[in-house]
Amino acid sequence: MLDPASDRSSWPYFPLFLKLAGERVLVVGGGAVALRKVRLLLRAGARIEIVARDLHPELVIPTIRHWGAEFESGQVQGCRLVVAATDDRVLNARVAESARAHSIPVNVVDDPALSTCITPSIVDRSPLLVAVTSSASAPVLARWVRKRIEAVLPAESGRLADFLRRMRGRLKKLPVVRRRRVLEAFLDGSGSERVLSGNEAAAEKELDRLLQEQPTRGEVYLVGAGPGDPDLLTFRALRLMQQADVVLYDRLVSAPILERVRRDAERIFVGKGPKQHEFSQEEINGLLVKLAKQGQRVLRLKGGDPFIFGRGGEEIESLAAEGIAFQVVPGITAANGCAAYAGIPLTHREYAQSVTFVTGHAKQDGQLDLDWPALARRGQTVVFYMGRLTLPALSKNLRQHGLPDDWPAALVEEGTSQRQRVITGTLSDLPGRVEQAGVSGASLVIVGEVVRLRERLQWFSPNKS
Repeated sequence: MLDPASDRSSWPYFPLFLKLAGERVLVVGGGAVALRKVRLLLRAGARIEIVARDLHPELVIPTIRHWGAEFESGQVQGCRLVVAATDDRVLNARVAESARAHSIPVNVVDDPALSTCITPSIVDRSPLLVAVTSSASAPVLARWVRKRIEAVLPAESGRLADFLRRMRGRLKKLPVVRRRRVLEAFLDGSGSERVLSGNEAAAEKELDRLLQEQPTRGEVYLVGAGPGDPDLLTFRALRLMQQADVVLYDRLVSAPILERVRRDAERIFVGKGPKQHEFSQEEINGLLVKLAKQGQRVLRLKGGDPFIFGRGGEEIESLAAEGIAFQVVPGITAANGCAAYAGIPLTHREYAQSVTFVTGHAKQDGQLDLDWPALARRGQTVVFYMGRLTLPALSKNLRQHGLPDDWPAALVEEGTSQRQRVITGTLSDLPGRVEQAGVSGASLVIVGEVVRLRERLQWFSPNKS
């Protein structure tokens, strides 16, 4: 589900590889900086034309056309790319303006403000290329990252790309999902090692074996995505998110977490919200079964933990009844994550010897049918999931069953994310404070003396800019 207002970070540049073989590229400047750019452009097969008063000796070759000393705006016409590589910013600005006027990408060396495209740091394992950029904000950082990729990416990785290109005819006959499975098994198994070691005959036999194997049945991954911060995902969750063919996700899965799912996986939003039920639970169960029976690897991605108010048990019951394989990956539940990021320990030797998780979601008649005498006991912490809309009622009931008006309480909105807000108060005044603050995001309510510790223990400072 596309959401322009989501908390995805924006990109200053769109990553793109440009085909320049046989295309005209104009380079303005003839010194050492221009030479570095020309070397890269020649690797891409570009037809180089240079405007410069003086040329570096290595640039004086028959395959490079030298226009002369003076730049004229008409020289950019028909070019696929323009590079300004002089130490004259006024001239560079003229070149950039001419390129933009003709809708031609322009790179002004060391001047991102004038550029419409930039050159990344490159890890060269031709035909495999890895490009790294800091969006022109920290070139040294980009080179630092490139060095680390260079250290772990085998020098012969290009052989793999060549081998798979030659095998494309065999692979393209397969359905897309099956083709992806075969390639993943080949690359993760012994096939890739045999190519890298130069034994391509053995690699080809391994690929043939994988092609002849019977397709595996589908499987469902029930994965807890945690409360919002992608750094709280488990390694296993990330691995399964990257190998799924299709993902069913709910409203509480944050955009940064959804970005970790493989980009070519089909995405199906099955979220629910107040007065918003696009898919019933029975429909979700049926969809999981249907997709798995089609042989798909299905990622059921849930906010928090799937077994804590996530209906995960209901979903795997339906899978088990149909004999469908599944895995369950626990996630950090909202109570743990949000309380930790709010600086509120859920238990404390002096204040709370137990903790209770309870849903604050009202029934259809608007009533909260809970064990109020048990929830209103001292010496414990009570966490209400989905308690924002029913906060006045739950506050009233807790006071009516024995807790004092000044009993500490807090609401955490969008916990662990950069939009996190924590509103503290008491059972008597918290509902009014929440209403005044205009809280509208996903929230949970924490009730207990541990809330008093927030003033001393808060540590997470979201960036609100």
